[in-house]
Amino acid sequence: MNLTTSLPLVNWGMGVIIIGVFAIVCIAMAWIVYNMANSDKEKAKDSE
Repeated sequence: MNLTTSLPLVNWGMGVIIIGVFAIVCIAMAWIVYNMANSDKEKAKDSE
């Protein structure tokens, strides 16, 4: 009996879910930083 055939090294169902959640978190963080940068520009224009 071969050990590599009896031992699943990749769980595709859980892996895809984790990668999807990671991608959503990265996109959300980039969107938050983008909005913070734009809100600073708008405040600078109003104060001038």
